Amino acid sequence: MSAPAFLDSDDPEIYTLRTTAPGPAGRLPLDAAMLRAAPSGHIFGLTQNAGMGWDPHKLLGKEVLILSTQGGLRAPDGTPVALGYHTGHWEVGLLMEETARTLSAHGAIPFAGYCSDPCDGRTNGTSGMLDSLPYRNDAALVLRRLIRSLPTCRAVLGIATCDKGLPAMLMALAGTGNLPAVLVPGGVTLLAEEAEDTARVQTLGARFAHGEISFDYAVEMGCRACGSPGGGCQFLGTAATCQVVAEALGLALPHAALSPSGAPIWRDLARRSARAALALEQRSLTTADILTEAALHNAMVLHAAFGGSTNLILHLPAIAHAAGLRRPTVVDWARLNRQVPRLVDVLPNGPTHYATVQVFLAGGVPEVMLALRELGLLRLDALTVSGQTLGENLAWWENSPRRARLRAKLRELDGIDPDRVILRPAAARAAGLTSTVTFLRGNLAPEGALVKSTAIARELLDADGIYRHEGPARVFTTEAAAIAAIKSTAADAVRPGEVVVLAGLGPALGMPETYQVTSALKYLSFGQRVPLLTDGRFSGVSTGACIGHISPEARAGGPLGRLRDGDIVCIHIDTRALEGTMDVVSLTPEELAARSPHPQLADGLAVPADTRLWAALQNASGGSWGGCVYDADRIARLLARGLAAERAE
Repeated sequence: MSAPAFLDSDDPEIYTLRTTAPGPAGRLPLDAAMLRAAPSGHIFGLTQNAGMGWDPHKLLGKEVLILSTQGGLRAPDGTPVALGYHTGHWEVGLLMEETARTLSAHGAIPFAGYCSDPCDGRTNGTSGMLDSLPYRNDAALVLRRLIRSLPTCRAVLGIATCDKGLPAMLMALAGTGNLPAVLVPGGVTLLAEEAEDTARVQTLGARFAHGEISFDYAVEMGCRACGSPGGGCQFLGTAATCQVVAEALGLALPHAALSPSGAPIWRDLARRSARAALALEQRSLTTADILTEAALHNAMVLHAAFGGSTNLILHLPAIAHAAGLRRPTVVDWARLNRQVPRLVDVLPNGPTHYATVQVFLAGGVPEVMLALRELGLLRLDALTVSGQTLGENLAWWENSPRRARLRAKLRELDGIDPDRVILRPAAARAAGLTSTVTFLRGNLAPEGALVKSTAIARELLDADGIYRHEGPARVFTTEAAAIAAIKSTAADAVRPGEVVVLAGLGPALGMPETYQVTSALKYLSFGQRVPLLTDGRFSGVSTGACIGHISPEARAGGPLGRLRDGDIVCIHIDTRALEGTMDVVSLTPEELAARSPHPQLADGLAVPADTRLWAALQNASGGSWGGCVYDADRIARLLARGLAAERAE
C-alpha cells in the first residue's frame, strides 16, 4: 500500500528555512523606574507588541481592547474563504477594523480578541440546540477572561449581534465594572427583494409537507431570504431585542441598535463608538457608572415598548447579576409590562410587520424613548456611554438633523410613514397593540409560565383582549416527534383545536428553543388554532399562543410531565390585565398528583456533559427565573455543605 500523497510535499520552497531573524528595530520606551517597578508581564507585553510590528515609539499609548463574536474568513473583497455560522457575525470584523483605525488615529493601541457564536436558526431541531443557552455563560466567561488577560487595558469595545453572542458580550462588559466599555451592535440584515424574511423561510419544510407551497418555490425562497450578507435577522427576535436593550442600558451610543449591516452609517457607528470609549476613559467613567438600577429599569421599559423577545427574561437578569445589581423578578416584569404600552409595529408582532431596518430608519430606540419620556416612564438621569444622561441624549435627538433625515429616508425608500412604525401611545391603543408579556399560573405551572401576549394574533382574542382555548392534549417529549406530527397528513397528524405539549425540554436538557415547532404552527394554515405548552423556551420571533418556561420543569417532577394524550387543557390569557392560567380540567388535583411522569421522559438522552454541568450550576443559582446564571458564592456554599455531609457519612 503506497503512502498518501499528503504525507509530504513536492514543493522545493518549503526547504527555504532559517533559524534566526534580526527582530524589530528600535528601543522599548522604558525608563529605569519602570524596569525596577513594573511587573515582568508589562515589560514582556511591550516586547510582544513590538514583535507583532507596532512602532516601538508608540508603545506607551492607551491600550484598548476590541472584542467581537466574529466568525468565518472573508477575502478582502468580501467573498467567503470559510463560512461563519451565520450572517450576524460575518461582517463584524469590518466594525473591528473601523474602531481599531479610529483608536490608532487618536494615539491609542488597539488589541483585538474573538469568541465566535453559534446560530439558533442553524441548530433548531438538532442536537446543537442543547448547547445554545449554555453557550451564553461559557462565552461570557471567556470574554471576561480575555479582558482580564490584558491587564494594561484602559477601555473595552464589545462588538456583537446575535441571539447568544450579544447577551454574552453584555454579561462580559457588565462584569467589568472597573473599566470604560462601549457596546457596538452588529446591526441587521436587509429585506430581500421578492423573497420571504428569515422568520417565515424557516417553515419551508412544514409548508411543503402540507402541500401549501411547491418544491420550486421552496428552493428559490430558501436561497434568497438574506437581503445582505451581514447582520442579525430582519425581525425583532432575541438578537434585535438585545441590541435595543444594550442601547437602553446606556452601553451603546444613541441610535446604535438595528443599523443596516455593511452600510456607511453602520461603519460610522463603530468610529464614533471608539471615540466615545476614549472619552469615557479620559473622564474616568466606567461601566459601573453606567449600569445602575436606573439603567436596568430603562432596559425593561424599552423591552416592553418594543414587544421584545421573551428570552430577555433570561438575559437581562444575567446582565444585572454580572453587574452586581439585583436581578429583576417576575413581579418586576409584570409591573412594568402593565405600565408600558407597546409602541412598535415590527416583525413578528405586527399588525403590519415592518422590518428591523425600517424601525431603525423610523428613529429606533431614541424615537421610542421620546414617547416614553412623555409618559414619564424613563429614568432620564441615567448616565450613558455618550458621557451624557439619557435625558440629555433625548434632547439632542429630538432636534437632530440625523432624526429628520432618516425618517425622511424611510418615506423616500419605502413610502412608509415613520409614525406608523413607531406609534405614539394614543395611536398604539387605537391600533390594538397589546402589552408584551403575560405571566401565567395554574395547576400545570405552579411556579409560573410566560407567553408573549403581544404576538398572539388579534383574531384569536375576544373583544376584551382575552384568549381562551380548551382542547385535548397532544403530548410529546421530543421536538422531533412534535414536528413530525405537525408535518404529518396521516392519522397521527396534529389537528386544529388540540394543545401541543412539549414536555422535558427545560433547563435539565439545556432549555432548547422550539422555533421549528412554533414557526410551523404560525405559518401553516391551521396552526394558529393550535396552542403550545412547553417547559423549554422560544425563539424571539415565535408568535401565537405559545406558553413557555413552564415551571417546575417536567424532568424535575413538574405536572406538565404527567399529561397524557387526550387530557383536556384549558388556557385563559388576558392580554390587557396581563394575567392568565393554564390548567388540566379533566383530572382532579389528586388524580394529577398521583399520576406517574410520562414514561418517555425516562428515555436515554445524549445530553452533553457540558450542558449537564451548566444545568446543575444554573439550577443551584436560581434557575431560569433567575436568568440561568452562575452564582459563584451560592454554588461554593452548596458544594461545601455537600462535601461536609459526604465526609460525615
